Amino acid sequence: MGTFIHATADVSPQADIGENTKIWNLAQVREGATIGANCIVSKNVYIDTGVIIGDNVKVQNNVNVYNGVTVEDDVFLGPSMTFTNDMFPRATNANWRITGTLVKKGASVGANATIVCGVTIGAYAMVGAGSVVTKDVPSHALVVGNPARQIGYVCRCGMRAAGPMTVCEACES
Repeated sequence: MGTFIHATADVSPQADIGENTKIWNLAQVREGATIGANCIVSKNVYIDTGVIIGDNVKVQNNVNVYNGVTVEDDVFLGPSMTFTNDMFPRATNANWRITGTLVKKGASVGANATIVCGVTIGAYAMVGAGSVVTKDVPSHALVVGNPARQIGYVCRCGMRAAGPMTVCEACES
């Protein structure tokens, strides 16, 4: 198998790319970025300097992952979702600083969601499409809306669950 980088992708030689990772057309991976093994970085993705992405992560088309973001293993980042990294953005601000964001193992972020910096998305949580996450999301929580609010729970398999520690009817885990 091996690592694959499409001819039109712009991947810095100073980026660390894991085994069997695929980076597709028009993606840009900056210097100092780390991408784990067995990842898929789809068309037109931007991964900034200093970003850390774990193993088995799927990054769909048009996703922006900015400096300060850490994505753990087995995470799904849906099409056109984006992260931010500046709490007080201005075109010119000599004092701006990066505010970090953490996406924990197995979480999923839906299409066109926005993750405002400074939050943690818990393990196996699910962020609905189009949601704007402005505060921490607990593990196994299902959040939707603007601002995102918890409306339920999800299992590790992604199906709705009765609670955070219940047995899933779909996968029985």
